Amino acid sequence: MRLLALTAFAVVLLPASASAAPTGKFLQDAIKGDNSEMRLGALAATRAARPATRAYGRTLQRDHAKAKTDAVALAHHNRVAVPTAMMPEAQAEYRRLSRLRGAAFDREFARYMVDDHRKDIADFQEQARTGRDGTAALAERTLPALRKHLRLAQSL
Repeated sequence: MRLLALTAFAVVLLPASASAAPTGKFLQDAIKGDNSEMRLGALAATRAARPATRAYGRTLQRDHAKAKTDAVALAHHNRVAVPTAMMPEAQAEYRRLSRLRGAAFDREFARYMVDDHRKDIADFQEQARTGRDGTAALAERTLPALRKHLRLAQSL
């Protein structure tokens, strides 16, 4: 009977403690996300029609390069492999944006950045709340830049 009670207790606790991404997955996804934002930002900095969209692209490049430096340092500390790839959905978006010019590019880029940063903020908030091995602190430090990027994308 006592074993059954402990087992039931453990099952109840598992979902709450398992809500954050494991350290390695979170760090690899964060770095892939930084790679994605830097590459998409570089594309916007050269292809966008509006100066505000080009400036936003440069902001993404700069801010995500800094975030990547922090994430890579934590990945090395936790012995997590550092990816060089982009997120798959960002690769698809890069291909889509590469075919667009002018106002159509600017609209699609802004739409994608709003959606992407909303998702990133939700993921980083959860990691900040429940992460381990330094990922909670990394997520907390990164959130202000992600929120700024969302506001800027919404203003485009």
